Amino acid sequence: MNPVFCAIDTPDLIAAGQLTEAVRDAVGGIKLGLEFFMAHGAAGYRDIAARGLPIFLDLKLHDIPNTVAGAVASLLPLRPAFMTIHASGGAAMMRAAADAAKLNTAEAAATAGDARPKLLAVTVLTSLDAHDLAAVGQEADTARQVVRLAQLARDNGMDGVICSPEEVVVLRAAMPPDFILMVPGIRPAWAAANDQKRVMTPREACDAGANFLVIGRPITKAENPAAAARRIAGELA
Repeated sequence: MNPVFCAIDTPDLIAAGQLTEAVRDAVGGIKLGLEFFMAHGAAGYRDIAARGLPIFLDLKLHDIPNTVAGAVASLLPLRPAFMTIHASGGAAMMRAAADAAKLNTAEAAATAGDARPKLLAVTVLTSLDAHDLAAVGQEADTARQVVRLAQLARDNGMDGVICSPEEVVVLRAAMPPDFILMVPGIRPAWAAANDQKRVMTPREACDAGANFLVIGRPITKAENPAAAARRIAGELA
């Protein structure tokens, strides 16, 4: 499977549809985030999902356990391949989300089918570095904070984590083989870093042990998004 999920972070439904069509044969899936979902909700999601690619629904849920569990249950009928939960919300919140995703009632199974989304815990956002963590009173050693949150996620029903490329090696060594590492902050050597502070090329990230890669602007802002996506796929082949 092509490990690349193309991040389409736009509130423009027409543009999102056009980008999906342009890259559909060169990526493994589409990531839809807050900008898109807040603008178009479930209807917009279904419009993109109908084009046939797996969807990573990246809403980074973070609230009290009961609210997050309810949000997960509400999203199950959309049948995303992946969903995100903030690990910093704590053990009870992640466990509530995992329980909600198990489809353990007939009603849930009827609306969402037997498959459930893989739940990925957000560790430390790739826009943050040690200085940023210290400023909000967290562990300033980024890798140590990521590993701590990943272990908490693993112990409370998460299928994997979102982590930067810099933490892939240490997490792959510390986590079970089937624990998913979804990695943003991916920038081909020919692309600008933009606001990501912890970045790596697609090939480097896969070699380090990443399962899936999230790539946005190097594809979506390229003059020819389809050609950029094919170039990345070629580098990974």
